Amino acid sequence: MELGIIGLPNTGKSTLFNALTQAGAEASNYPFTTIEPNVGIVPVPDERLTNLAAMYMPPKVTNATIGFVDIAGLVKGASRGEGLGNKFLSHIRQVDAIVHVVRCFEDPNVAHVDGAIKPIRDIETINFELIFADMETVERRIDRTRKLLKGDKKLEIDLAFYDRLYKSLESGAPARSLELDSISRKLCDDLLLLTSKPVLYVANLAEGDINNPGANEHYAALLEYAHAEDANTNILPLCAKIEAEISEFEGEEKELFLAEMGLERASLDRLIAESYALLGLISFFSVNKNEVRATTIVKGSRAPQAAGKIHTDFERGFIRAEVVAYADLMQAGSYTAAREKAYVRSEGKEYVMRDGDVALFRFNI
Repeated sequence: MELGIIGLPNTGKSTLFNALTQAGAEASNYPFTTIEPNVGIVPVPDERLTNLAAMYMPPKVTNATIGFVDIAGLVKGASRGEGLGNKFLSHIRQVDAIVHVVRCFEDPNVAHVDGAIKPIRDIETINFELIFADMETVERRIDRTRKLLKGDKKLEIDLAFYDRLYKSLESGAPARSLELDSISRKLCDDLLLLTSKPVLYVANLAEGDINNPGANEHYAALLEYAHAEDANTNILPLCAKIEAEISEFEGEEKELFLAEMGLERASLDRLIAESYALLGLISFFSVNKNEVRATTIVKGSRAPQAAGKIHTDFERGFIRAEVVAYADLMQAGSYTAAREKAYVRSEGKEYVMRDGDVALFRFNI
């Protein structure tokens, strides 16, 4: 799973990407420093994994991971080829979800492509470009479907949906806001629309605002706008500059720096957690004397598919899964004690994995 980090030039995208991945992507105060997308794989921080490692003391501990892509800054007219134009849009099309970085800080030393800080205008600039690009995609599909129609009842249903989708986009609504049944959902997914992707807004604040983001008028405006678009939309306030500094520390030094800044934890940890929720992901754990491992799966995955994320042979020869909830294992103190307390369950092929399951897969090929 990959999330694309997007925004206007000079919003702090690359600084945030570097803080997440420590990849060293170039970040400067002029537009289009990023041209080709930078890609980084990020270990997912999980206290449960740390506790399991302390219980089993294995030589190897493997975190779950999630990918982030730093995509070049978008400008007005991108859907018509301005800036990096369609090249930029194609990079967005390849990710699973979007982290939209919105500049909410004033700094005379960092230029703004439109001359002033106005978060709503900035968001709408990008949203409209994505909508315009999607309208072109849907229009081409409508033309193609009409040519193939010839009285085909199924295509008539498809065409009616495409018309409804086009009108919704034309009104300024992203594709993700449209209510879809299972048939319409498949048709929409096949179009690979930019505005159908889930979005997490990140408000990039000045250092002095991080402990009281509500006092920042730009953040307050962003909050109101995003919730009007969708009441369930999450907005994460952070300071990319501070997060980049935090990422340079580890252990006790990191804790001291956080305390000095008045922060309980790095906002990047929450960003990764919010990204998981946005994509509908959960983690399960596998443990043995050699390795404690966290693995990412889509919520709703069944046990064989989860096993296949560790090794394809596990799915191909799946027999059963021995499963214990993380909380029960911790309470028991060991796997043996958890089994004695009947916390360990034997689950078959239809078992739907839960977040925090600790699983041992039995297989034969």
